[in-house]
Amino acid sequence: MTLHLNDQAQRDIQLDVDALCRNPSYFKVKLERVNLYMPIIERVLREQGVPDDVKYLVIQESGLIPDAISTSNAVGFWQFKKGTAQEVFLQVDNQIDERKNIVASTRGAALYLKKHNNYFDNWVCALVSYQMGLGGAKNYFGSQYNGNKSMKITKNTHWYFKKYLAHKIAFENQIGKFTSNQHLEEIAVQGPTSLGELARNLGVSEDHLKEYNKWVSGKKIPEGKTYALTYITAGSAPLKPVLISSQNASSSTEPTKAVGTTAKNAAGFPKITGIQTKPYEAGQIKINGIKGIIAPVNSNPADFAERIGVKEGKFKRVNDLSKSTQVVQGNYYYIKRKKGKAAVETHVVRKGETLWEISQAYGIRLHSLKAKNRIYKDEDLREGMILKLRDYRRRNEPIQYQKVAPPPAAQQANYIQQPTSNQNKVHPEPTTSKSISQTHTVAKGETLYGIARKYGVSVADIQNWNNIANQSIIQVGQKLIIKKN
Repeated sequence: MTLHLNDQAQRDIQLDVDALCRNPSYFKVKLERVNLYMPIIERVLREQGVPDDVKYLVIQESGLIPDAISTSNAVGFWQFKKGTAQEVFLQVDNQIDERKNIVASTRGAALYLKKHNNYFDNWVCALVSYQMGLGGAKNYFGSQYNGNKSMKITKNTHWYFKKYLAHKIAFENQIGKFTSNQHLEEIAVQGPTSLGELARNLGVSEDHLKEYNKWVSGKKIPEGKTYALTYITAGSAPLKPVLISSQNASSSTEPTKAVGTTAKNAAGFPKITGIQTKPYEAGQIKINGIKGIIAPVNSNPADFAERIGVKEGKFKRVNDLSKSTQVVQGNYYYIKRKKGKAAVETHVVRKGETLWEISQAYGIRLHSLKAKNRIYKDEDLREGMILKLRDYRRRNEPIQYQKVAPPPAAQQANYIQQPTSNQNKVHPEPTTSKSISQTHTVAKGETLYGIARKYGVSVADIQNWNNIANQSIIQVGQKLIIKKN
């Protein structure tokens, strides 16, 4: 949006800027917190499709003090009251308060602002609504500014927005100006676990984790979901790429690290094209030529469909989801209907795959995949089985198998192998190869998820091979057994 500030508005804003900068020591302390948290805030806002300038609002709200509490009992980085926090899917109970979690609360604030902007189509009005609520903002603005891309800022403009502009002016040229040899590292953890166990795994003190994870009310992280844990580590903040691009993608950049369990692209499927930096926004990427999206958080289909502006029934239908199926963080989902056939002829089943996963990988409707192969249950899949993705298997045509070669050690994706010249050989059962074991020594900051991707195996496999009950708890220097077929 283009804002036109008259003289009086500029004077009002300058007074607030002067107040923010009046005490250099206080400003420096606040700036250090801003520089610490801002890389994570910027990334989450970008993933959620919210303008980058919204990041200055969190400075205004809390000064980036994680456990800040207002006079109206609003809490945390983005100052949520309990009821509003729960509306944007933040957990607030006697064990966890995600209002104090920089990742979760920023995602919640983005969702809240996007919802309001969907009504106003005007980010000025949406920002003011953060202070007075959607109902209050509707009464205050009416519909006179809806859809406006240009606004005049005067002495009568709401004080909250002028204060927001003061924070932008005061901090925008200071963020990142003074670099540090440390940054805030973010990792995903699953409970049940404790800060003590995580501290030993990460090589930091328990007090350190408590200081930067005040969203944990005690010392334990309960089971039930994945949380973003943060801690200070050496070096500058790394870039956080979001997904692997296919060889045919329009982006000219090199492929980046994959996110989630279905970003498996070793043989080019699923083919991901579009705006690679915005996979969490509806309509920004295509999966196998079909509009799609990557799930940023675990959710239920109803909530996720509402977030992306699609009816729940349609979302379930185009993704072949049952009533009990949940949306899984990192998985790709379609927004438009999948196709009746894939771009390639066949797929060789790998151990543990399901019919649904295969249908999603190729963008083929689940019932079409089942009908083409006359296979209707996951239990009937066998490793090495050759599934047809374009033609139908004739009534008396035997199912064909071929030996499945294991993926390379560093491969992070499903190995989709095309049929070889001996594919016409019919085997009553798939052939299995002898397991080969090797060991991996856990380095600082590594997770089971990252190790599993490195070796092309699942987290569950590593847990089973090493008798690990909780994937959040591994120790630096620990030797892990890795088995390869």
